[in-house]
This record gives sequence, C-alpha cells and structure tokens, in this order.
Amino acid sequence: MNEDRVSLTIADGIAHVRLNRPDKMNALDPAMFDAIIAAGAQLREASGVRAVVLSGAGRSFCAGLDTASFAAAPDPAQPPLAKRTHGNANRYQEVAMTWAKCPVPVIAAIHGVCFGGGLQIASGADIRVCTPDARLAIMEMKWGLVPDMGGFALWRGLVRPDVLRELVYTNREMTGEEALSAGLVTQLATDPLACAMQLAQVIAARNPAAIRQAKRLFAAMPDEDTDALLQLESEAQAQVIRQPNQIEAVMAGLERRQPIFTD
Repeated sequence: MNEDRVSLTIADGIAHVRLNRPDKMNALDPAMFDAIIAAGAQLREASGVRAVVLSGAGRSFCAGLDTASFAAAPDPAQPPLAKRTHGNANRYQEVAMTWAKCPVPVIAAIHGVCFGGGLQIASGADIRVCTPDARLAIMEMKWGLVPDMGGFALWRGLVRPDVLRELVYTNREMTGEEALSAGLVTQLATDPLACAMQLAQVIAARNPAAIRQAKRLFAAMPDEDTDALLQLESEAQAQVIRQPNQIEAVMAGLERRQPIFTD
C-alpha cells in the first residue's frame, strides 16, 4: 500500500484509514485508487479489526478526481470500464465498494469538501459523520459524466429517488446540513473524526461475530425478498447464539462489567 496516498493504523480493534494527500485535498489519482483498494483488501483479511474509521488528512475529506488525471490520455494498460476486475466491480468502483464489502462497520468522517468520487467513497461506509459546513456534491455531470464509482448502488435506499436525480442532474453543491436532510450523511458533528472514533469504540465493544453477521444482513436487505431475509436472519442468529462471545455479552451485562470478546 502506498502510504504517500493512504495511511492505515490499527489499535484496540479500530482501523483508521486516512486519505493522505492533503496538498491536493486528497484528490484521486491512479496511485490513490490503488492505495485505497489495497487498504480495503488488507482490512478484509485482518484479524482483530472490529470497526474502521475512514477520514481525510488536511483541509478536506476528498475533492474527487484529480483534474490532472482527468485531462491525461487513458492508460491503455487499464481494462475497459465494463470489465469486472474486482469481483462485481471495476477498479474505480472498487474504491468505494471495498468499504461496503468490508466485513465490519465503516464510519466515514467528512470535513471540508467531499465531491464526486470522494462522496461515492464516503457512501461506501455504513455511517457518515459530517461537519455542518462541509461542502458535498455529486459532481460528475459538471464534467459531462455520470457517477460511476458505485454511487447508484450505494445511494439506493439512502436518498429519495427524485432528490437523488436532482442532485445528479445538476451537480448542485450542498452543505453538511443539507446532505443530512437528503440522506447522504448520517449525523453532524463539529469534530467528525472524534465522533467517528467514539462510534467505532462503541461498535468495537460489541460481540464481533454478531456485528459481522448484522453487516451481512444489511448488505442483503436491498436485493432479497422477505422470505429470503427471514431465512438469512435465522441462519445468522444460529451462527452467534450460545457461542462463547454471545455468552460473554450476557455475563458482562449481568455482572455490569466490560465484556472480553475473542476474534
């Protein structure tokens, strides 16, 4: 992983992934794409990680695509966009979809600007904490493009369809407060990174097996019918009930102490 683009630290069960190109407001260039994908892949295999916080260094979360990269000629070594190179996604979609695929909850801390691909990356998180005065936009139409980094899959169920269409068609800029009303962010905080870390600590203190199963169920919700979801619920519960971590959760509650879980 290119640490000039993305830093990754893990402590007390919480992974902190930070976009690390502050001089460019964490704008996305090819090296950033590769580094984000590498971080996501590493976390999917890491043991002991119970929550992930995703943030941006410097003045902003992510300004979207680096305009210099946008102006450059296409790299002939890259596969065509329609080719699936990362499971169900291409390289650019995987930058956002990797967070939805992460087996543990991901919390994005948004400040400054969060435009275009940056907003799609944040949308891959389970929870988005944002400053009230942050600037957000689905920016692609400004450049004559459609959002193509997983946005349409990730915004499904978050944003009312007519509101989403207006935001896509016009690339209108929003504040964090407006984005909260639209459904693009979860909550507001003057210090979103501190708030995200506090949420991650709460999640990390829960039964990690139950948290992972819950995320699998959330991933299935948009596509499965009622009968299938009921079946998946039962199967998920069967995986965690009466297991050591679930018993520890009950005992810790009865004894009024912090639980000690194993991963």
